[in-house]
Amino acid sequence: MPNYRPPAAPEGTPAKASLPAGTALYRVHSARRAAGSFNPVPSHCLYGGGRFDATSCDPYGYLYAGLTPAAAVSETVLHSLPFDPAGGARLVPRAAVTGRRLSALRLTESVDVVALVTGPDLAAVHQDGWLVQAEARDYPYTRDWAHWIRGHTDPWAQGFLWSSKREPGERALILFADRCPAGLLAATGEAPVDFATPEGRGVLDEILLPYRARLAP
Repeated sequence: MPNYRPPAAPEGTPAKASLPAGTALYRVHSARRAAGSFNPVPSHCLYGGGRFDATSCDPYGYLYAGLTPAAAVSETVLHSLPFDPAGGARLVPRAAVTGRRLSALRLTESVDVVALVTGPDLAAVHQDGWLVQAEARDYPYTRDWAHWIRGHTDPWAQGFLWSSKREPGERALILFADRCPAGLLAATGEAPVDFATPEGRGVLDEILLPYRARLAP
């Protein structure tokens, strides 16, 4: 359960991290959408949705990504996937990757994001690891905290950066369309990895292997 409601205002100064122009971002996304497209649809305040999605309480376009392919895959297809008590590989359901692909993007200019990586980073927004480690049942509350943090970092915070829950050694991020300039995200020239193809499934299994996971037959 969430530990408490956000205070009226932060006592400290939220930590800022800058991602320079040229930074590579990786996304697992629907093959029907362009890799650099922001999701314009707010999630329900209480049901469904992701950790820091927009809601009707704070509508904004949003885009999740990882700083490495492993972070992007871990944050999506390994979400809430338990280990096999018998020691076998975790099996990623085919439905989890149907119609999806892994794409690479790059920043065309630098962006400033709220850092939620270290203990002091989280304490600066009156939080601890719960904010970035909570499971989906608590996402209505993490979304409420996201709106509060956005409100107190307006206009400079163009997104958040945190340690991936499934790959703590890598970083995940969200970008906010209402604070990012047009053309911020550009293609890198790398071909997308389409999980519908045998080649794409092979790449996915290579990424999953160190996590004791693979795509289900």
